[in-house]
Amino acid sequence: MKHIFTILAVVLVTTFASAQSAKQVKWTYVAQKVADKTYEIQITANLNSNWHIYSQNAGVEGPLPTAFTFTKNPLIVLDGKPAEVGKVIKKNEEVWGGVVNYYEKTVKFVQKVKIKGNIKTNLSGKVAFILCNDNTCLPPSEVDFSVNIGG
Repeated sequence: MKHIFTILAVVLVTTFASAQSAKQVKWTYVAQKVADKTYEIQITANLNSNWHIYSQNAGVEGPLPTAFTFTKNPLIVLDGKPAEVGKVIKKNEEVWGGVVNYYEKTVKFVQKVKIKGNIKTNLSGKVAFILCNDNTCLPPSEVDFSVNIGG
């Protein structure tokens, strides 16, 4: 019986944490053709008020850097890792013991991909992140995404 209550508590906390993050950030996903069989996948985070999201290179150990996991697709070749487009803020934060890199308001992550042939397919995966403000950090969150490309 104890195990059931523990599992139920974990599920409720995880659901609450995901709901809180969903209220503070809106993710959008767009594919833009930039050359023959080459696309830029733009994954944008639009943050509410005073929340921020850490760079893929957070700067120090401690804050969870934003990270992407792409589902393998034999029709797609990833070209490097996602580039970050936005105004990065570098700030010394005592709580983390050094200079951290983060974004406020908005940041765009751009992943270049090449597709094999004139086909329609999709790039899917997950983005893991943590949102913080001057007072607190929400629990780490993860969202799934899928973007249609090609054709």
